[in-house]
Order: sequence, then C-alpha cells, then structure tokens
Amino acid sequence: MNISITHIAIYTTDIERAKEFYTKYFGGVSNSKYTNTKGFSSYFITFPSGARLELMSHTELETRPVLDKVNGISHIAFSVGSKEEVVRITEQICEDGYHLYSAPRSTGDGYFESVVADNDGNRIEITI
Repeated sequence: MNISITHIAIYTTDIERAKEFYTKYFGGVSNSKYTNTKGFSSYFITFPSGARLELMSHTELETRPVLDKVNGISHIAFSVGSKEEVVRITEQICEDGYHLYSAPRSTGDGYFESVVADNDGNRIEITI
C-alpha cells in the first residue's frame, strides 16, 4: 500500500494575503485562483519539497478566536535548512508586521526553531 498526505487545507479570512505569506517567505508556488458560484475560492500552494497547502475562502466563512493548547491542528512546520535562515526569515516576517509567538531558540527536544503567525494567527514553526 502506498499512502501519502496529498495536502493540508486551511480557511483564511484574506486569501490574497495568505497566498503572499506562503509564497514570499517559504518559496511556495501558487496555481491560479479557483472560484465557484457558491462563494468558495481557493489556491493550491506547492512548496519545493512537493508538499501542498490549500488556502480556502468562502463568503460565509465564520471566524473563531485564535487559542493555544486546544484540540485540532497545532502548527505547520517549515524546514529552511540552517539556523541563519530561521533567524533571517523570522526577522523578515516580523518586520513585515506579522506576530511573533516565539523567537528563534534551541528547544529542549533538540530543535532550533521560531514560531510566527500567518495572517489568521495560525502558528507557523520555522526550523532547520
């Protein structure tokens, strides 16, 4: 059996800003925007590794508060190759006005990482 995850999808309140975030900072390439007559639209972002993220929006989208330590997906992690890249990308994201959850650091489980927020507050872990 050959099973793989094909993509992960997230709803966003601002699909254009989300597309810019994932393409600008993480090298993703977007397809053309899909829109249907029911109020739904989406982009697929493909990353150099082949992983894909579907960004979705809907005219009837309901928002909820961003909470920590709740059930559900916790974060999306991007490996950027080096400590220097973790620091550089984190600084650029913060300079561009996005929220910093945790500065670059070595963790107790042996990772070097930072955690930032995308435009909807989703936690994005940047690691080696």
